[in-house]
Amino acid sequence: MFVIFPMDSLYQPWPWYVAGPLITLVMFLLLMMGKRFGMSSNLRTLCAMCGAGDKVEFFNFDWKKQQWNLMVILGVILGGFIGSNFLSTDTAVEIDTDLVLQLESFGFADAGSAYMPDALFSTTAMSDWKTWLILVVAGILVGFGTRYAGGCTSGHAISGLSNLQRPSLIAVVGFFIGGMVMVHFIFPLLF
Repeated sequence: MFVIFPMDSLYQPWPWYVAGPLITLVMFLLLMMGKRFGMSSNLRTLCAMCGAGDKVEFFNFDWKKQQWNLMVILGVILGGFIGSNFLSTDTAVEIDTDLVLQLESFGFADAGSAYMPDALFSTTAMSDWKTWLILVVAGILVGFGTRYAGGCTSGHAISGLSNLQRPSLIAVVGFFIGGMVMVHFIFPLLF
């Protein structure tokens, strides 16, 4: 008997033939309602709610029309909590053994065994100035890039490409090129 989605697979990453159509369904519903998806929109809405529009023109808009978008933040938080605490039996990440060895040579002792390496995200890592510098510079670059590109990776890669927008295609190609440059050239210099 052919089973499309066995119950024990709830504790594993969902296969493309389940996750893909679900993402497509969400994008179709948003498109039919005239909405656009993107995480950076949520941050803009939160800043506008807190009164940032009084100081910066970019945040001066009718944020009440974007309240639906805040459900995305709530969904991400709840989904992450449920997935991490109730649907995950193993936090090991299946990555190539050569990559594990390379990451271990950079000082990541838990490579392949955790999603968030202790070398970057533990409380002891936060006492290192280099970690702070990397996080601050990365945050500035992500913030600048999101504003300059007119959206974030999820907005362009999921929503923009679904709407066949050429700027989103250019942005997504840029994201991948930037990621490849970071991983292959800059990351080895940092560690």
